[in-house]
Amino acid sequence: MVGTAPQHTDRDGVDGGVGLTALLVAAARAIETYRHDSLAQDIYAETFVRAAPVCADWPVRIQQVAGGDDNPLWGRFARYFGLRTRVLDDFLLRSVRTSARQVVLLGAGLDTRAFRLDWPSDCVVFEIDRAGVLAFKHQVLTGLSATPKVKRVPVPVDLREDWVTALSAAGFDPAVPSVWLAEGLLFYLPGPAETALIDRVEQLSAEGSALAYEAKLEKDLLQYRDSAIYTATREQIGIDLLHLFDKGPRPDSAGHLTAKGWSTSVHTPFEFTHRHGRGPLPEPNDALEGNRWVFADKTRL
Repeated sequence: MVGTAPQHTDRDGVDGGVGLTALLVAAARAIETYRHDSLAQDIYAETFVRAAPVCADWPVRIQQVAGGDDNPLWGRFARYFGLRTRVLDDFLLRSVRTSARQVVLLGAGLDTRAFRLDWPSDCVVFEIDRAGVLAFKHQVLTGLSATPKVKRVPVPVDLREDWVTALSAAGFDPAVPSVWLAEGLLFYLPGPAETALIDRVEQLSAEGSALAYEAKLEKDLLQYRDSAIYTATREQIGIDLLHLFDKGPRPDSAGHLTAKGWSTSVHTPFEFTHRHGRGPLPEPNDALEGNRWVFADKTRL
């Protein structure tokens, strides 16, 4: 088991709690898709937003946003999610072109990579999330007659439960190199739960496997409560991210993996803004200041 998360994360579907943040990210991907300088394309994202009554009036194009790119939520924050999508798309595709043949999306949410990326024909994508989230995604994608471009295996299980057994029962083979993704997940978990999750990933990873995850390194998240991003997210769509994030001390998961023999690198999102020529840049009282994107490879001996 991963551990026990705070009660406010326990909503099973996408209509509240952490599930609602999946719709926030989907709306951001829709906005990114329609930009003239788009970093990532997700033709399904808009339909997710329109299918959920709780967010039916959210924008899906930057032209629908008052203030446009100056809006902290649908401008800067949405662009952050667009950049994150592109960077992690590239990481996953690079990993499967190198050695990985299994892709495991931890807390998959409304991820549509199985449908929109060009995968090698012998890959399989496992999507782990709570049953309510996966059911909503299935309903929307079935309504679109969407067809995955790879073998896709939904694994309906809460990561606080015995997800390893569920993943194994779904056909996951720990002897085969895998690439794991924990996108927008770990900062909702207590530190010990993060450590337990990373430990299980490490144990299930054959040589040649890889992992990417997002971390937040702020010592005190509440000092950013009045930041533009958190304020706009609360006021415009009623999501209090700081209420959802775990506020306990964060473990050094990158250091833990390095000690286990993995090759790790830790990056700020702003590095990729410079690399791609678009995306968020640092600003005062910045809610993104502590965000890190971590990439790890279990090098072959």
